[in-house]
Amino acid sequence: MTTKVDLQLTVNGRQWEGVVEPRVTLADFLRVELGLTGTHLGCEQGVCGACTVLLDDVAVRSCIMFAVQADGRRVVTIEGVAAEDGTLHPLQEAFWRCTSFQCGFCTPGFVAVGVELLAENPDPTDDEIRAALSGNLCRCTGYQSIIEGVREAARLASGAGAEAVSTASGAETEGSPAASGAEMKG
Repeated sequence: MTTKVDLQLTVNGRQWEGVVEPRVTLADFLRVELGLTGTHLGCEQGVCGACTVLLDDVAVRSCIMFAVQADGRRVVTIEGVAAEDGTLHPLQEAFWRCTSFQCGFCTPGFVAVGVELLAENPDPTDDEIRAALSGNLCRCTGYQSIIEGVREAARLASGAGAEAVSTASGAETEGSPAASGAEMKG
């Protein structure tokens, strides 16, 4: 019999409270317990970056972190990056404009890393973009379109104001591109 532990956290702007097994990874918790399947599992060893989410505004690999390590903290997944009204984050808009994805499997991780980068540095150089994205793997794009997407997001955000590149609250509205369709349980 596995002992369960209490867990309280905010995911995409919504409070969650319940119990989990201590061995459950944050990625599995998000995908299975909360139904937020935009967090992808690739290597499950923290190498590929597909599972990257924002934890208190910092990009982390959710496949190598236990859910209980997020207790009392804020998590933003790809489902929570867009604005509450469904308006895409400048990085999501730029990825769409620049076709910064092909199969899309790695995209949620690249978006999380890009959101963190642009929040810290609203006008990064190409070298700074490459350095920030270097921990994420993509098998389809050749990376250039992803770099162009981040560069375009910086340009879009500079015209939209500083708050456009800050980490989204993650609150979702029904029918928005960010909405996952999953309800929080607790």
